[in-house]
Amino acid sequence: MTGRNGGPPPHRLRFRGFVVLLLLLTGIVIARYADLMLRPVRSSAPRVYLAADRGQILDRNGRILAMQTRFGNVTVWRPQTGDLNTLAAVLSPVLGLGVTEIIDRIRLSANDFIYLKKQVDHDTVRKIDELAVAGLIDGVNIEPVMGRIYPEGPLASQIIGFTGDENSGLAGIEYAFDSELRAKTPGTPESPGGVAGNNVVLTIDATIQYLLEEIAEKALVENQAEAVMLMAMEPRSGEILGVATRPGFDPNYFKESGEQARMIRPAVWAYEPGSVFKVFSMAAILDAGAISPNTTFYCNGSYEHTTNLGERIVINCLGAHGTVDARRIIIYSCNAGAAYASDEAGKTVFYDGIRKLGFGEKTSSGLPGETAGFLRPPERWSERTKPTIAMGQEIAVSALQMLQAASAVANDGVMVTPRVVLQIEDSNGRNPRKPAVPEARGVLKPQTARELRSYMTDVTSSAGTGYRANVGDIPLAVKTGTAQIIDIRTNRYSDTDFIASCLALLPSDEPALVLYIVIVKPKGASYLGGRIAAPPIREAAEALINYIGIPRGRNPTAKHSGTIRLPPAPVPLVSGVMPDLSGFSKRQLLPLLLRDDLHINMEGEGYVVRQSPQPGSELGPDTVIYLELDGRPPNNNEE
Repeated sequence: MTGRNGGPPPHRLRFRGFVVLLLLLTGIVIARYADLMLRPVRSSAPRVYLAADRGQILDRNGRILAMQTRFGNVTVWRPQTGDLNTLAAVLSPVLGLGVTEIIDRIRLSANDFIYLKKQVDHDTVRKIDELAVAGLIDGVNIEPVMGRIYPEGPLASQIIGFTGDENSGLAGIEYAFDSELRAKTPGTPESPGGVAGNNVVLTIDATIQYLLEEIAEKALVENQAEAVMLMAMEPRSGEILGVATRPGFDPNYFKESGEQARMIRPAVWAYEPGSVFKVFSMAAILDAGAISPNTTFYCNGSYEHTTNLGERIVINCLGAHGTVDARRIIIYSCNAGAAYASDEAGKTVFYDGIRKLGFGEKTSSGLPGETAGFLRPPERWSERTKPTIAMGQEIAVSALQMLQAASAVANDGVMVTPRVVLQIEDSNGRNPRKPAVPEARGVLKPQTARELRSYMTDVTSSAGTGYRANVGDIPLAVKTGTAQIIDIRTNRYSDTDFIASCLALLPSDEPALVLYIVIVKPKGASYLGGRIAAPPIREAAEALINYIGIPRGRNPTAKHSGTIRLPPAPVPLVSGVMPDLSGFSKRQLLPLLLRDDLHINMEGEGYVVRQSPQPGSELGPDTVIYLELDGRPPNNNEE
């Protein structure tokens, strides 16, 4: 059949056109497929960049306590593994995992990709690589990750804390300052390393920390105790130089430790302080004017009081001390005397005095999980509460609160916040800044604080309970304590569980150091604070006096045949006109903080370098004086 002009019919022409078009499309598809097959392969997964370093944690002298390093996660791709029994037998000694455990992890996993062990060290990574090259562990690979190591091991471990598998802080400073320590930006193509996190510099001195931990460990073992806390603080700044807690743990292997060992006990554990608290209860009573240093009471071996409802309250004493005043109450640790003294103060007055010393609220030290302790408001007190608090029961405190209150006694009434972070700096050690802490505040009259230090100094005499803390050639202000512990099963005080403690300020005339030890549930020959807590304080004092360089009688720092009299540091005079305070030290300025007619905002440590208002300006009743201090005294030869 042909068309009108003798050619092929139209339907045949359409068929040929369709075939040609089909062949053309097929060719295009084949060409495109060939192009894709021959083109270099590109992974659709994003490129992985190593994360920037987490910041370091250092002691006050720059000693590294926590730093970043590279680890490896051991992974398994199940489709590539051979015989699991053989694989597990080879990996078991390298990873420290049982053969059965390895087999079960691989066989029972819901996924083909399995993490066999995370954050293994460099030595393990090397052994895995050698086994892989030898073809003995098909399907096993190493995933590089960043992690944390702690070069000093258990040193200050509760304070430093630790990080988890994702390198985020889980405890201690690692947790509390996680936002500062973690890398600021991740790796990018333009900046593969990212921006490293900030460093956190602690107030801790690693050498002091080591000395305290040795003494605390000795006290733990000798007294068969459940726990021991031993702390050293600089009272003028509130900087904690060492805080030893036993038992301890190694943060490099934190998963092998228990909760009790990891606890930041000085911050999070609340306990009844016992007779050491008499320092602060008597301070509150004296400062309120409820009694004077010459007020006397009679102790016949117990405190006895009958309420209006006929209830008879009896609080036993360690002995019949006879006539006692405030000094003898502290020297003899007289329960009856402290209780009778509390009767002279009203509930609200007594409560307010204790609250001013920081009890019943957190210290703002910067440590995570800090307790506020326990102090009921006066409206919830029984007739027994006030005399019982006066001797250190019916109130729960933290060790940090005790250090904070002790600073007021040491600083002539000015209380500072204890802190463990000195400053935060960038990864290069520059641009330091101090974390915010509450300002120092006057909470006691200077004379009250000096009276208490005088009483505590006599505690180290042969008549006092703290004579075992005496170092002989330098005066210590000391108070010992023994507290019963509530038995949670009976809700009564235990006959076998106690807390022994001792507080010391040294030198007692101008304290440069506060020491405090708490021994929890001692089971040795004695449980009394004067017997078992005072000796470790003496040992710590002996070591730190020499290390810090506090002049002492048998080892003076200088000898001179004549007598040198140093004039007392001048106290600035502030009246209606602003004086020039340049060059005055923070210590010289402390009396100004106690004045009710001045409003002073002071920043920094050391000596005044800037002030507002300027010298010569008139001061009104609402004028706020701003003072900036720097660590070095001014040098008039410098521009």
